[in-house]
Amino acid sequence: MDEIIRKLTSRKLWAAAAGMAAGLAMVFGLDADVVATTAGAVVALASAVTYILTEGRVDAERVKTAADAVQAAADALERAEDGRA
Repeated sequence: MDEIIRKLTSRKLWAAAAGMAAGLAMVFGLDADVVATTAGAVVALASAVTYILTEGRVDAERVKTAADAVQAAADALERAEDGRA
């Protein structure tokens, strides 16, 4: 299942799909300016969404790492206090 999700989130897959959709739109007679404008809007939106999601993951990992470090420090202090008592 992870492999399928990884493939579905591939930028290469979505770039290929967008290129195919733009090509088919032109084949079926849509105006080239409309196709170019739509493709540009989709690429801009996809870039922004990808950036936001990626930064969210990075921030979440950073918080998890910090929380783990705090927990390890608290555990070490507790062990040290137990050793002195």
